[in-house]
Amino acid sequence: MAASRKTAVATEARPRAIGGKSRTATIKRDTTETQIALKLNIDGTGVYKVTTGIRFFDHMLELFTRHGGFDLTLTCTGDLDVDQHHTVEDVGIALGEAVNKALGDKKGILRAGYFVMAMDETLAVAAVDLSGRVAYVVDDKVKVRLVGDFQSELLADFFDGFARGAKANVHVKTMYGRSNHHKIEAIFKAFARALRGACSRDERMAEILPSTKGLL
Repeated sequence: MAASRKTAVATEARPRAIGGKSRTATIKRDTTETQIALKLNIDGTGVYKVTTGIRFFDHMLELFTRHGGFDLTLTCTGDLDVDQHHTVEDVGIALGEAVNKALGDKKGILRAGYFVMAMDETLAVAAVDLSGRVAYVVDDKVKVRLVGDFQSELLADFFDGFARGAKANVHVKTMYGRSNHHKIEAIFKAFARALRGACSRDERMAEILPSTKGLL
């Protein structure tokens, strides 16, 4: 890893976007509590530049970007003098909105994805369904108030926000582990790879919406 963890240069070949066009979105979210500017490329190579004012949260979003194979530029200025809640929740909402916007009409996507992530002594699982319906479940087994500089109870608020923004079902769970850092990190890695699968395209179904309802 380079000296600065804010940016990373991808070494992998860029994946081919369907129709020759990458699926991208730009979100600007300004409230009295947070100001967020976000750019997302679903068909990226894991390049990131993230600043939220919460270093551990930055690290988790960097992991999300790299393991998801996305490109993400994100800046958030929040009322951290109050606490971290508004920053974490609103970043989740904005990121979910970006995914939903970048996917467009959602034709041809796999829609659902899951992943089991081992990280040393920890095992985490994640499942995502881009169903158009909002639900989230978080079971992280973290019992301490802070992990690094991150208020650990806010992990649920991030995934709540993401599920609302993306209009998705998101389930994440730590199966077991010792390190609280690893529990959260494994969840973010599993979530990224589950979302990567859900966003992936099936060439056989390129013009078909993955729902019998005709609506996502």
